[in-house]
Amino acid sequence: MEKQVFVSPQGPPAVGPYSPAIGVGNLVFLSGQIGLDTEGNVVGSTPAEQARKALENMRAVLEEAGLGLSDVVKTSIFLQNIEDFAAVNAVYAEFFSEPYPARLTVQAGRLPLDLLVEMDAIAIRP
Repeated sequence: MEKQVFVSPQGPPAVGPYSPAIGVGNLVFLSGQIGLDTEGNVVGSTPAEQARKALENMRAVLEEAGLGLSDVVKTSIFLQNIEDFAAVNAVYAEFFSEPYPARLTVQAGRLPLDLLVEMDAIAIRP
């Protein structure tokens, strides 16, 4: 199967050697989305603010693949501090609706650029 790369001009630049999203068959795999703007600057100082920007970036990458958040079937959330779960969960609930994607949430030792939140996703194409 041929791989497709999806990059959004509304998303941040990659901070390493990876693609923002790869499509294979009817699946699209999104790399970790973080709270950066298009210039690579950190957006927000709280977990909720960074989660909001990460989800906005996720939505932008999905749009480049012709998809939306409703096409997401699995997400992973990495938190610098698991105590931030409730704040991030509240923002997450603003972006997703039922049926919610399957999800994993874990505390990570350290995230890129010392950010507080990172999220990845898998979406399915109709």
